[in-house]
Amino acid sequence: MKNNFLLEMKSRGYLNQCTDLDNLAQISEKKSISGYIGFDCTAKSLHVGSLLQIMILKLMQKHGHRPIILLGGGTTLIGDPSGKDATRKILHQKEIQKNIKSIKKVFFKILDFSDKKTKPIFVDNAKWLTKLNYIKFLRDIGSHFTINKMLSFDSVKLRLERQQSLSYMEFNYMILQAFDFYQLFKKNKCILQIGGSDQWGNIVNGVELIRRMLKKDSFGITSPLITLASGAKMGKTEKGAIWLNQKLFSPYDYWQFWRNTDDRDVKRFLNFFTEIDTLKIDEICNEEQNINQLKIILANEATKILHGVKAAKNAEKTAKDTFEGKGYSLNLPEIPVKEKEIDQGINLLSFLSKNKIMSSKSEARRAIINNGLKINDILIKDEKKIIIISDFRNKIMKISHGKKRHYLVKII
Repeated sequence: MKNNFLLEMKSRGYLNQCTDLDNLAQISEKKSISGYIGFDCTAKSLHVGSLLQIMILKLMQKHGHRPIILLGGGTTLIGDPSGKDATRKILHQKEIQKNIKSIKKVFFKILDFSDKKTKPIFVDNAKWLTKLNYIKFLRDIGSHFTINKMLSFDSVKLRLERQQSLSYMEFNYMILQAFDFYQLFKKNKCILQIGGSDQWGNIVNGVELIRRMLKKDSFGITSPLITLASGAKMGKTEKGAIWLNQKLFSPYDYWQFWRNTDDRDVKRFLNFFTEIDTLKIDEICNEEQNINQLKIILANEATKILHGVKAAKNAEKTAKDTFEGKGYSLNLPEIPVKEKEIDQGINLLSFLSKNKIMSSKSEARRAIINNGLKINDILIKDEKKIIIISDFRNKIMKISHGKKRHYLVKII
């Protein structure tokens, strides 16, 4: 395999399966190709679990290929059963379109839109899926799928084995995804679909549909699903999802997420989520370098890709000021509070829960009992504490949960 794009995919650990690796390598070495990844739009933002896929699109651009971003305005109406234990909440089209508009912002931050040859293309499958004639679709497309084979795919089989209901609506998802690839092949000369390893069956269906209907070759690649060394799911923390949109998850919190990476995951994540050359990663990881310094490199590089160099530097400085210096940095995440509320007094447990510092009052109570909560660096032992004006210094109060989570409460 001599193709630079596929070689780097493999060296970074992005490459899991491919339908015809040798043929794809030959084609993509000779000319620029287009490849797509689909994203369902069930929320206002993608989370860090989708980041590996976006990094693959970024890698395509690096090697002169054009990424196509399919935002599933149509398939989100159905919901992909892959990896799910239950039917997704059904969203209305207006809500999905709002989500699409918000999600696009992340791609403009991470991908390059300056080169005409590799400039990403956005497509919304609602344009063709919502206009389908059901009878015609069954005759033209449905006739190429057998129930026997559809039942053999993990997305279906695992749900049925666990005796969890799978609606006919969800069962059809794989046919719609295959039809998406067929449409993009015809309209955008897209020869490659990329997805997580749980999408393998859906991707193969698309490749086969194109071969049967158009007598043409297309290709599918999957990347590995990421699990942490701890066994936890990528992107889930005690604070919830690690969102990629800045309004939902601050650059400082994002930096801290990478800084807190498990020691065992650092090298893997340097390959996955930074643009540092793989040989350089081997070099710095083999040096007698403090693991915490490697984590800072990871945090800086990952944050730079999403939020820019300045945000990464500010986050590192904020962490240094907070953890190594005295007092606090003004760049910490802020929680506004009205002076009128403070005058009346605020129950600490309610405040912590309401502002998502803790997931619940019970968790907040446990943190206090276990000596895990400080206000202005002073340990709090009274779970019935009321926040009052004297807790503030120049209208600012610092709340710390453990050693790594710090917030500034500001009177407005």
